[in-house]
Amino acid sequence: MVFLLVEKPSGEFCRQGSTQVQCDILHLFPSGGEERERPAAASDKLGSALGPDWHEGLHLQGPKERTTVLGLNPQNTLEKQVTSQLLSPAQNRMLWPVYVELTNGKIYGCDFIVSATGVVPNVDPFLDGNDFAVGEDGGLKVDKHMRTSLPGVYAAGDICTASWEPSPVWHQMRLWTQARQMGWYAAKCMAADTSGEPIDLDFSFELFAHVTKFFNYKVVVLGKYNAQGLGLDHELMLRCTKGQEYVKVVMQNGRMMGAVLIGETDLEETFENLILNQMDLSAYGEDLLNPDIDIEDYFD
Repeated sequence: MVFLLVEKPSGEFCRQGSTQVQCDILHLFPSGGEERERPAAASDKLGSALGPDWHEGLHLQGPKERTTVLGLNPQNTLEKQVTSQLLSPAQNRMLWPVYVELTNGKIYGCDFIVSATGVVPNVDPFLDGNDFAVGEDGGLKVDKHMRTSLPGVYAAGDICTASWEPSPVWHQMRLWTQARQMGWYAAKCMAADTSGEPIDLDFSFELFAHVTKFFNYKVVVLGKYNAQGLGLDHELMLRCTKGQEYVKVVMQNGRMMGAVLIGETDLEETFENLILNQMDLSAYGEDLLNPDIDIEDYFD
């Protein structure tokens, strides 16, 4: 994925009380451009995520003015966290805040550990002797009422694969929040089927939304926040105020398709409505992220 910088105003300011804080507004769009050799780790699916090789070409180092770049084999995973007292004198020469031992026996020091366990649908206990339809990602296929291919059997959460035609701004992601929504909805579907009553697809499947915290910053992701499935037919608009906020919106044909909000932006409700309503925002251009315009009030 190659991005071309269209415009970067140098005189934009965000007001915080009586203080003006400089911020940047970027307008980006993906370009097909010249075909380049992609790293083996890169995905074949186009999108606007940074990707696994985002750090290439950057000089990264921890707070103690040193850096170590590790090329880890996927077979060598984290075995345990160790303390500096267990290290040899050579290993203990430069103290790090935390040390890890891999399954290949090697020990590395690092600034912090980010745990990412990944998600694989654990369907094996249910497949033996049963003819479940299984999705490409290994989950049990369910219809829009959370029913599997076997009569009377429902599935929800990480174990299932949503096989109905999704909303243009919703996609399945195996998160605990989405698993909880599916569980609630599956219970409603079972009750409705038992009583013979019709039931509509729950509104929680109209728009993908997830809220979390990262390094104590509030993080909100909405819709196609990484342009999932949009290919090259989209553009990005960014607003960044150092140490305070980061706002990214994904636009397609003048309509907002997704957003990433980091910090206390107070934009999540407004952007949620704009994504759901699919209003044509072409006329607003970069003013959509202008810090001097109260768009929450404008689109209220």
